[in-house]
Amino acid sequence: MIVAKFGGTSVGDAAAIRRTAGIIRARLPQQPIVVVSALAGTTNALLAAAEQASSGNLVAAIAGVQQLRERHLAAVQELAGSGPESQELAATVSAFLDELAHLVEALSVLGHATPRSLDAIASLGEQLSAPIVTAAFRREGIDAVLVDARRVMVTDDDHGRAKPLPERIADAARDLVVPLVLANRVPVLGGYIGATVTGVTTTLGRGGSDYSASLIGAGVEATAIEIWTDVDGMLTADPRVVRGARLIDHIRFDEAAELASFGAKVLHPNTITPAVARGIPVLVFNSMRSEGSGTRITADAPRVAVRAIAGKGNTVIVKVRSPRMLGTPGFLQQIFEVFARHKTSVDVVTTSEVSVSLTVDDDQYLEAVVAELRQCGDVGVERSRGILAVVGASLAANPSAMATAIAAVGDVHLHMVSLDSTGINLTMVVDADAVKPLMQRLHDAFFPEAAA
Repeated sequence: MIVAKFGGTSVGDAAAIRRTAGIIRARLPQQPIVVVSALAGTTNALLAAAEQASSGNLVAAIAGVQQLRERHLAAVQELAGSGPESQELAATVSAFLDELAHLVEALSVLGHATPRSLDAIASLGEQLSAPIVTAAFRREGIDAVLVDARRVMVTDDDHGRAKPLPERIADAARDLVVPLVLANRVPVLGGYIGATVTGVTTTLGRGGSDYSASLIGAGVEATAIEIWTDVDGMLTADPRVVRGARLIDHIRFDEAAELASFGAKVLHPNTITPAVARGIPVLVFNSMRSEGSGTRITADAPRVAVRAIAGKGNTVIVKVRSPRMLGTPGFLQQIFEVFARHKTSVDVVTTSEVSVSLTVDDDQYLEAVVAELRQCGDVGVERSRGILAVVGASLAANPSAMATAIAAVGDVHLHMVSLDSTGINLTMVVDADAVKPLMQRLHDAFFPEAAA
């Protein structure tokens, strides 16, 4: 039994969905469970309509709804034909889009959108794509069956980035999904979406379809979790930024998790966690070149000093300085509790006797965080920063690799430097506009044959 997740570009149009059907047909002996994202660009369009409606621009919002209606109904016609099943599917799609129209009209009256209402709107992308993909599979001779992901992906009620409840998910998957697989059918679920215990729709946050697939894979104890995207696999760097980036054939779980957290776009940062817990291999493939070897992510990949380079901008440094830190037990705990209360994750931390510097990339609640931190000491905020990550399982055991990394940075201002506790990630905080050129320099230093 495997779980195969297809991202938005892999189900972006009728041709892409037909390719996806071919991939699944070839995997029928492996008893696939399919998780799909919304059609490419749909979630952005849904959230744009919500924003337009809540800001008073109902005409633009309704126009956006109409564009989504035309796109999805065109996909239905092309993939499902014109028979009774196609008519039923078109009615289902139209009903979802009628619901969307009612929701944006309600937002225009209220004048604001709540996290719960945004979840109701954003979830419609997967609620539209999953039945379309199911119908397309059936027309291609695959015995596919639609499963409402909200009956499986049970979460808390933190709308917008709900926390999954793994034990409940495993129970639901065993009850609702596994029997279908054992009957030689192919369950198709939307990713990214879930529901509370009481049935209120939630979402896992952007990129959450990968996370959905991994959670379901862990729940059914799958033999593998396949992530199908629009690149050949995980690469030694982002090819949009770095010339000469090359495919990584095999990578360790911990390395992949670090790269995902620090800028690698192929995987959602949470994807690896449920797979690690169950020791399930994660494989990354290109749905446009299904013959490719992809990347295999396991616990036993060979250890190397440097596996890849990652980078990201939009980083903010928060600095807290207080003489009270010196010799005061629990002071750092107080600081981290402030971030926790305001649901703000910290990436990189460095400390001295009387100060601590932290980075965050989600500044939604930063103003409230800073206001509370001022009770602990003097607080400074530095914006327009970025993070570089040099990742390799044997990095700490290879002093020359760390020396090479620092040398490659040269005379660029380093605001923070940190080696993680496992010794596999050397992170460097620099000015945001230095991230891309430094990624190229670091990659050239560690992968010279790729640069040639």
